[in-house]
Amino acid sequence: MYVYEAVREDAYVLYGFADKQEREIFLLLITVSGIGGNTARMILSALSPAELVNAIGSENVNLLKTVKGIGLKTAQRVIVDLKDKIKVTGASSDNGLLGDGGLLSSGYVAVQDEAVSALTMLGFASAPSMKVVMAILKDEPDAPVEKVVKLALKRL
Repeated sequence: MYVYEAVREDAYVLYGFADKQEREIFLLLITVSGIGGNTARMILSALSPAELVNAIGSENVNLLKTVKGIGLKTAQRVIVDLKDKIKVTGASSDNGLLGDGGLLSSGYVAVQDEAVSALTMLGFASAPSMKVVMAILKDEPDAPVEKVVKLALKRL
């Protein structure tokens, strides 16, 4: 277990993490203006570290906006502030990278966004839809949008 200790004048707070990568991303998140420990915790509760790295790397504002308490401007600020830092620290994991080590292609992101949009229009919540779509695309990265939506409907 990894811990981050936040000491302020009025509080002494400990944040616990399952792995080192999660703590590193938390430390990066709290450097963004307007994001404190609780907001960073909410982001990491809604998105896995790999999903967050993908969202920042592909500038997926919509995924960040699915987190409770994150609006358009905050999501944009997270992307602008952390895009270079995440590349520099190498905080990405195998879930968010292609075999050649680059970030996911724009075609992959387009399929992901379109599938999640379709599922939300059908009445499913954004965050669970995003997780299911990402799991499907991890197994079948070349799947067309129609197939991804069909498989997601079976899983939701």
